[in-house]
Amino acid sequence: MKDITIDYALRATWQSVARMYNEEAKNFGTTMAVGFTLLSIDPKTGTPSTSLGPKMGMEATSLSRILKSMEEKGLITRKPNPEDGRGVLIYLTPFGLEKREDSKDVVLRFNEVVRQNVSEEELNNFFKVMETINGLISEKKIYSRNTKLNNNHHQ
Repeated sequence: MKDITIDYALRATWQSVARMYNEEAKNFGTTMAVGFTLLSIDPKTGTPSTSLGPKMGMEATSLSRILKSMEEKGLITRKPNPEDGRGVLIYLTPFGLEKREDSKDVVLRFNEVVRQNVSEEELNNFFKVMETINGLISEKKIYSRNTKLNNNHHQ
């Protein structure tokens, strides 16, 4: 276990989760990306298309392909944003709301099973580590020119 790098553990676990979600999404005739998008759109007020990409951590070009596909499948509609004449709000259709519930059920089931098999303390530590990693990245403390490796890390 000591030889495994942190990034490898993160990547391998995420790929495993993504594969699992995509397999499950197939049962509903969709993909994990579409499910994630459905969950990221506010079911009551819609979501500005410009805030959807950053919210999901996705590039605009990838997101626009997903949104086009979702619109063709009747999951979403686009309407002009009354607050911003240049912007567009993305709304879920009744079919999109139904598929959103399917996606929500899949995510909640994953969380439920993990919580049944991992203690609250372990989960709290996991979230604390994830928060620390995200902070180090957002504050550019990992690859900035001033960062030096410190061999006095936690053992």
